[in-house]
Formats: sequence, C-alpha cells, structure tokens
Amino acid sequence: MDTKIGAIDACKAAGNDVCGAHNGTVSTIQSSVSPSVISSSEATLGRHLARRLVQIGVTDVFSVPGDFNLTLLDHLIAEPGLNLIGCCNELNAGYAADGYARSRGVGACVVTFTVGGLSVINAIAGAYSENLPVICIVGGPNSNDYGTNRILHHTIGLPDFSQEHSCFQTVTCYQALVNNLDDAHELIDTAISTALKESKPVYISVSCNLPGIPHPTFSREPVPFSLSPRLSNQLGLEAAVEAAAEFLNKAVKPVLVGGPKLRVAKAGKAFVELADASGYPLAVMPSAKGQVPEHHPHFIGTFWGAVSTAFCAEIVESADAYLFAGPIFNDYSSVGYSLLLKKEKAIIVQPDRVVIGNGPSFGCVLMSDFLRALAKRLKHNDTAYKNYSRIYVPEGHPLKSAPKEPLRVNVLFDHIQKMLSSESAVIAETGDSWFNCQKLKLPEGCGYEFQMQYGSIGWAVGATLGYAQAVPQKRVIACIGDGSFQVTAQDVSTMLRCGQKTIIFLINNGGYTIEVEIHDGPYNVIKNWNYTGLIDAIHNGEGNCWTAKVFCEEELIEAIETATGPKKDCLCFIEVIVNKDDTSKELLEWGSRVAAANSRPPNPQ
Repeated sequence: MDTKIGAIDACKAAGNDVCGAHNGTVSTIQSSVSPSVISSSEATLGRHLARRLVQIGVTDVFSVPGDFNLTLLDHLIAEPGLNLIGCCNELNAGYAADGYARSRGVGACVVTFTVGGLSVINAIAGAYSENLPVICIVGGPNSNDYGTNRILHHTIGLPDFSQEHSCFQTVTCYQALVNNLDDAHELIDTAISTALKESKPVYISVSCNLPGIPHPTFSREPVPFSLSPRLSNQLGLEAAVEAAAEFLNKAVKPVLVGGPKLRVAKAGKAFVELADASGYPLAVMPSAKGQVPEHHPHFIGTFWGAVSTAFCAEIVESADAYLFAGPIFNDYSSVGYSLLLKKEKAIIVQPDRVVIGNGPSFGCVLMSDFLRALAKRLKHNDTAYKNYSRIYVPEGHPLKSAPKEPLRVNVLFDHIQKMLSSESAVIAETGDSWFNCQKLKLPEGCGYEFQMQYGSIGWAVGATLGYAQAVPQKRVIACIGDGSFQVTAQDVSTMLRCGQKTIIFLINNGGYTIEVEIHDGPYNVIKNWNYTGLIDAIHNGEGNCWTAKVFCEEELIEAIETATGPKKDCLCFIEVIVNKDDTSKELLEWGSRVAAANSRPPNPQ
C-alpha cells in the first residue's frame, strides 16, 4: 500500500530495522546513523516545527501575524526551504492550506490566539469534511498565564483559555497544547504524524514565549517520520472478495462508481485496475471528479441522479449490480435523496470496510487491497458499457451566438473546455460552477478540485491561492461566482505577491444564483461591484496582473487569447457579465429537488 506523503516513506517490509511498530501506531525511523547535531541557537521549538513541516513536504505556510505568534513566525522564516505567505485574513489562510493539501498531500497555516483561531476554524472544518491533513498552528498565551486568574486580550473576557481548544476538538483529529518545553517535541511530532495517518486536520497551540528557547530535545536533526502501513485482515479480505465476486459475477450488467473517499484511501489506481480487468463501465460521483481518469475507454461520466451527465444515470440506475468505491451519500450528492438505487444491488466499499447488499459486512479490509484482489476474481463483462455505447448520442455545442449577442454561460464553458490540458487545473466554486464544471471533460493530467461536502461559498479564492502555490507548473483556471467572490476577494492580492499566473473567470450574474434556485428572496441579490476595477486597485502597479470585462462571445475569445498568449505569465482576471437567470439546466433540476428535501414537514409525533 502506498503511504508516501511529501518526504515521508512507509515502512518497506516487516523485520527491516528501520521500521517501527506494526500495530497501526505512528513510529519513527530507527537509523544506525545518528542525526546531525544542531547548534544551540537553532535547537528551538520554533525551528523544530519548521524542520518538521519541510520534512513532510510543506514548503509554503499560509499565515496571518498576531502578537501571540510573531516569535514563532520569526523561526519559520529562518528555516531554509520554508516560505511564509502572509494572507489577508485567517479564513483565506485556512482555505489556502486546504487547496495546498489537495495537491501536496498536506498543508499548514499559522494564526494567532482565539481571534485568529476562531476565524480560521471554518476552513479547518471544511478540510476535515474533505479528509485533508492540514496542520493548523496557533500562537497561544504565555506559558506562565496558564492556571492563573488573569484575563487576556483576544479572549472573551474570562480567565479561561480553553474556548479555542474546545472549538477545535470537533473539527480536528488531534489537539496539542504546547505550553511546556519538556513535552513539546512529543506533542508536535504526535500531532503532525496523526494528521498524516488519519488524513484529517490537527490543531497545535504554541505558547508565545517558547518558540525561541533552546532545549535539549531539539538538539539533533529530527528523524523523518515513518508511518506504519495499515494492513487488511487477511481472512476478512478473502471473505469479502469471495462474497463480492460471487455477487458481481452473477450480475448481467454491473457498473462501477467512484466516490470522493478514493482520495483518502489512496485507491484511485486500484479502482482503475478493477475497471480494466472487469470491463464494467465506470462513473464518478460529483465530488470524485478528478479522482478517476476521464480518458479511460469505459468512462461514462458523472453519476448525480437526475442531474448526471448524459446517459450516465440511465446506465447506473438500470444496472442489476453496482459497486460504489468510497461514496458519500448526502442530500446534495443524492439530489435531495432522490437517487433510484437499491441497497440490495449495491456493494459499498469504504476505506476500511466492505458492505455487500443487505448481507454481510467486512471490517478491517482496506479499499485498495480489496479492489486489487477483486480484479483477479471477476469475469470480464462489458454488457453495461455496450448498452451505454448503443444509447449514447454525442453532446452538441451551444447555439452560435449572434454578433455582439449577450454572452451565455454555456458558451463561456464551451470556451473554457478548449483551454484545458495536462498543464492546467480547474477550481470550481460552490454555486452554478459546480454544475457547469462537472460537464467539462478533463484531459489526462488536468487537475480538478471543488468542495462539495462542506460547500462553503468563498472557498475557491483561498483554495486557488494554495493549489497554485503547490503546483506552480500548472496554470489554474478558477470559476467563481460574484456572490462567493465578495466573501473572500482580498487574497487575490496574495496571489499577486506570490507571482501566480492563475486565470480567474468571475461570473457576474448579480447574486447567489444557487440559492435563488433553492429558495428565492431579496436576500439573494447582492450589490454589484466593479470587479475589474477592484482587481486593478489591488494590483496597484505591483506584480503582473491583467483584467478584462466581457459582455459577448467576441470579447471572451479575445480575452482568452490574450490570457493564454501575451499575458500567459500574468494573473488574469476576466469578469464575465451574464444574465441573472442564465443557469445550467442541472442547477434548475437540482435546486427544486433540494428545496423539496429542505421543506419536508415534521414527522408526526
């Protein structure tokens, strides 16, 4: 099983003397070569934390300074190979760490006590929902103030410093309160290794007076982490494969559907191997787009119930057996609980559990192990894919625009499709971009990210900053609605400071369109901004930036040609003016079904 993250390597084999425990706990490499000694001036908590971040593959940390974290920031800056990126607010710093983790496998942010912590916590909750290891570091009170009756600033006015810590307990998998140098090394290492092992965020609070103090526990270069690989229960694995093979081999037209937990299970390759071996058609749930190669010969699109891509739902819902790998069935992914699926026809494969129909459930079975073993036991059956091939009709193109006709959203995305390549990545903001971007066909190597489970509007600005910083060799194309952009717009300035070359399509339709289609009201109308004027003001002559405002297809074509030609090394911001009622047909259908689910009357008592 591949458990490599950043610079971390899994143990290679049992019995090798560089491996630690094999009981699922995190261990460190036991090397016969002593780690190099660090000078006393650098043998500090702050430098140890910095070294650990670099070691696991984090080369950029997103931060907002505050008086409780300033000394810590000094030590992070001093670490070679670590770049400190100052953000405009803590929420965007958290979103940036989220976006960074999606590409690098782990991200980190640093904020100050309570006012910063409670600001970043929304982004950390989103990372938790998406199974992203984000190291959230908070500069905390002076260690001498703990246990006293003192009231500190940045608190709610009570002599109790636990409020922030309590809030993070439900959105992180581990919380380290570092206010003593004697156990700081252990707490920091446990927090970081737990984030990597669990693929969830962790919280580390560091007292503001500790980062610069030398301590013997930091006197040697930290030994790299080695995460003991999780192992399947072999008997359970064999039983699960036997039952699943029997279930699928007697089916006439089985299908495969990939879910968002393919990422955390690191099972994407195993899923494709299963599709290759079985001949089954493969689809993805909307939140798994980008996790499965869309150039695969048996790929049939996104399964999203009534708003699936063309002909996909018909094949999945008419199948007599379906295997879902890593699904999340919530009200959004099920289109208001309206999927036409039957439990008795389904095999549900989660990262460490397999459930077959209404029958047996097998625990301690890793998804990648199960999928690879199952691939060897299935008979080749391409019946469902042949059915898809028979009914499939190629999608048409939008109607040709009349000269200077107001731009339509479907025309915009037709042109975005032509921009995609292996050297690009798409970030889709919560809103109608969810639906329009789902219809994009991703070339091999093209990245794709969006936040479906948490669905926090404004996520895309910070996530674009972080993702683009993590993979500078790709050009990120962000599709963001005007309502979402108004929540987090400031950190376009940080993109400029970092010299990023992202293309942002700001879709200006005058409000919260996704909410209009669920439940309309005057609260969904927003104040219109001069968005290109705002970006020009943020640019202020510093950095490489180019803006354009387009009203018709001719102007859009010219803007794209400029952004991908003379301005290819600039951050390009293209404001696209569209009608307020111009939405995808999928949003219209989805919105009405979600509205029906939201408005269900109370059950009789």
